[in-house]
Amino acid sequence: MSQFWIYFQIGLQHVLDIKAYDHVLFLIALAIPFSFKDWKRIVLLVTLFTVGHTMALLLSVMGIITIKVNVVELLIPITILITAFFNLFTAGKSNKKESINLIFFVTLFFGIIHGLGFSNYFKSILGGSTASKLLPLSEFALGIEAAQIIVVFIVLILSYIVQTVFRFSKRDWTLVMSAFVIGVVLPMIIENEIWTR
Repeated sequence: MSQFWIYFQIGLQHVLDIKAYDHVLFLIALAIPFSFKDWKRIVLLVTLFTVGHTMALLLSVMGIITIKVNVVELLIPITILITAFFNLFTAGKSNKKESINLIFFVTLFFGIIHGLGFSNYFKSILGGSTASKLLPLSEFALGIEAAQIIVVFIVLILSYIVQTVFRFSKRDWTLVMSAFVIGVVLPMIIENEIWTR
C-alpha cells in the first residue's frame, strides 16, 4: 500500500505542482465550456487525457517513443493555445455530435503530448524491467486522474459562482477565461528555448 501511495502522490503532485502549471492550464481550457450538468462528458474527456498521458509514458518506458525535450516543451503550450482558441470560436454555439467526437480524439492526442513531456523524469524514478514498471505507472495514472478531477471540479464551481452570483453568461465566462489562458500561454510559446537555438 505504501508503494501505491508513493506513485499516486507523484501523480497528484505532477498535476497540482504550482511551478509546472501547464497541466492545470490545459485542464482549465478543457473545462471552461462545461457546467455540472455536463459532468459525464467532462469526466470522459479527463479520463481520455489520462489514457493518452499514460500511453505516452508506457511507450517511452518501453523505448518505443523518444522525442526531444525542447520540442515537447513547445508542443505542450501549443495544445493549450489550440484548446483555448477552440473555446473562443465555439463559445455560445451548441455542440454537435461530430465536434464532440473530434474533441475526444484531440484530447486523447493532447494527453499523449503532455505525457511525453513527463516521460524522461518518470523513466528516471523507475528502475527494473518494463513489466515491473506497469504497476507503478498505473498507480501514477490514478494520481493524475484524481488531481485532474479536482482541478476540473474547482473550475466547474467557479463557473457556477460566476454565472449565478455575478450573472455572467456561459458565453462570456468562456470568452473571458479562454482569453486569460491565451494570455498566460502565449509567453510560454514565445519564450521557448527552441526559438533561440
